[in-house]
Amino acid sequence: MTLPPLNTDTIWAILNDQIEDAIANQLVWQALGYRYDPLHEMWDNSAVPLDWQAAYPEPPDFIANRPPTVKLTRSIPPENKQLLKEELGFKGYKLGEFGPRQTRRATIANWLLSHLKQQNSPQP
Repeated sequence: MTLPPLNTDTIWAILNDQIEDAIANQLVWQALGYRYDPLHEMWDNSAVPLDWQAAYPEPPDFIANRPPTVKLTRSIPPENKQLLKEELGFKGYKLGEFGPRQTRRATIANWLLSHLKQQNSPQP
């Protein structure tokens, strides 16, 4: 399966529930370094940060499960915590229109936007 490009259009599509949960998860998995090895029918996590490897040897479902989403939230640098609002103008979900699933999708979107910003920043 081909994933959509990691850009602001894709991040908006995650926020607006226009991308399946499975695709949203896979975008994070790819960014974290998880790769599926079809030959051995298993996940290769050798490119995944060690703290993620230890906690999640296989990629977690960020939308169905709270603990990996909490870890994702904690891994966003403090200066990037408000990127959805600051860079995309995302105002959040309306009262009564959101639940854990939307909150987790917003976390994924914010983490991906932070990841994108870090990738595009000049490295010292």
